[in-house]
Amino acid sequence: MQLYTPVPVEPSSLRISHGTPLLTLGSCFADNIGQKLSDAGHNILCNPFGTLYNPLSIALALDHALADREIDSTWLVHNQGLWHSWLHHTRFSHPDADTCLQGCNQSIHQTHRWLLQHPIILITFGTAFVYQLAAGPYRGRTVANCHKLPPQHFTRTPLSITQIVDTWQPLLNRLCELDCTLIFTVSPIRHLADGLHQNQLSKSTLLLAVDTLLQQTPSAQYFPAYEILLDQLRDYRFYARDMCHPSDLAVDIIWQQWQDTFMSPSTQQQNIINTKHHLHAQHRPIAN
Repeated sequence: MQLYTPVPVEPSSLRISHGTPLLTLGSCFADNIGQKLSDAGHNILCNPFGTLYNPLSIALALDHALADREIDSTWLVHNQGLWHSWLHHTRFSHPDADTCLQGCNQSIHQTHRWLLQHPIILITFGTAFVYQLAAGPYRGRTVANCHKLPPQHFTRTPLSITQIVDTWQPLLNRLCELDCTLIFTVSPIRHLADGLHQNQLSKSTLLLAVDTLLQQTPSAQYFPAYEILLDQLRDYRFYARDMCHPSDLAVDIIWQQWQDTFMSPSTQQQNIINTKHHLHAQHRPIAN
């Protein structure tokens, strides 16, 4: 008796080894797989702008990195004692504006240098909803994070498939010119604040947009993280306590399917060895 729906994942012609430069950008799946790759000793830059959720913010971050173009103080906002960047996650926030700006621009330069290594880039879209500034001289600017500002500072807008494709296709052309290879995923994590129906519409938009981009970019690939969690691992024992994020077991299962897709058996064996070394190095004895 078949008690679950297996998602078939065929080995890809794209091979990832420990010397392969890797870059992850986007939503939580980029963090999860990026951390697994890092622990296993891979040559990776994981989410250098922090966690980004919507396709426009991810594209804008990549655009700045490709051009090695810094942001200025107009990209910063002060709230609750901290300075934040509209282009970055809150991990870059700081009480001092110059320190915040310096860290943000370092991430742009670091990503630019990484792109020159012709990396494989994992892109994870999380939501098709964007938040844009509602007033002021930069009204309409899409923000990567609201940084806990009141809702009246923003307008919330759903992206269309066409908007996503039109934004990303020129970017993919530039990345292909640099001999970068793209792997797209859609985050399986539900955005319950949007409501279940709106979340479904959002994920559907992302899936259709990615499918269109794949048809137009033969060198790009898709990894079915969304389908693995929602179809193969649909039982709630594979979810964390918030019932939205994958549990550690689910991440491990998806990680194994990622390895089976993109890595040789010898690379997978080395992953096990390197991860054990990493965990051992992280261990700290209890002081007497």
